Amino acid sequence: MPILRSAFIAFSRNQNLRRFAERSNLGRRMSSRFVAGMEIEDALRAARSLQAQGIASTLDSLGENVDTPEEAKQSADIYHRLLDAIESRNLNANVSVKLTQMGMDLGHDVAREIVSGLVEHAVAAKTFVRVDMEGSEYTQATIDLVRGLHLIPVNRGHVGIVIQAYLLRSEQDIADLTGEGIRIRLCKGAYKEPPNVAFPDKADVDASFVKLTHQLLTSGLYHGIATHDEAMVSATKQFVEEHRIDPNCFEFQMLYGVRRDLQRALVAEGFNVRVYVPFGREWYPYFMRRLAERPANVLFIARNMLKQ
Repeated sequence: MPILRSAFIAFSRNQNLRRFAERSNLGRRMSSRFVAGMEIEDALRAARSLQAQGIASTLDSLGENVDTPEEAKQSADIYHRLLDAIESRNLNANVSVKLTQMGMDLGHDVAREIVSGLVEHAVAAKTFVRVDMEGSEYTQATIDLVRGLHLIPVNRGHVGIVIQAYLLRSEQDIADLTGEGIRIRLCKGAYKEPPNVAFPDKADVDASFVKLTHQLLTSGLYHGIATHDEAMVSATKQFVEEHRIDPNCFEFQMLYGVRRDLQRALVAEGFNVRVYVPFGREWYPYFMRRLAERPANVLFIARNMLKQ
């Protein structure tokens, strides 16, 4: 499995494979399990369907590493349209953005200006912007940007961040961020990192995830515990029960198309669940990272395609 994980991460960066996949009907069919569709309306339709099941959503317009400020602004315009739709359609939803899609590689000031505009819009729309975490080369810059925006009093409670359990630095980052009242989505992490930056072994990542979950659940803030791993879900539920934590004080977060049975079961048990709903034509890197996280998904997709 580690070999497959490394292979899919390498595939995610292969531009020739990406161009072929994103232009082919076969590629779009393969991705449809994990990607809501190509257009904004596809994502909004998915959010409405989830809401009918008692599940909230976070909407993500797929894309990374834009080349010009104009492309960054075009990416942001999609999010402004999403925020308008969330408000006008009364959706239980928020948005997730990647800084490289907002122009981070072009300069921190470019990204900060664009994301600041999105957070301002989210405040007016009474919703929330989650800034996703990318590879470790962006970790400190992402934290710095979110902390800066959160310092603006009107933004408090409307901007948050993602922390990856496999990074060695994450325990201290969580202590610093929660100390400032910043809401966190905790995930395991899906990028290839060296052992001096991230835990290389799954057992160590799992142990870190559990430890950091406890840290979040006792912080007094509303956080997202993002996992499909039943062992991690069970550990979270056990800690909540033992420490008499109100289930309404946090939410489980899962990916669109992954463990729908577990999503519904958690809702039935009285837990809050939010599903990450990605959409857009630049789906290939996201799709490959989902396969890297769980290579067994390849067999799942193959079986479903054979049934069509």
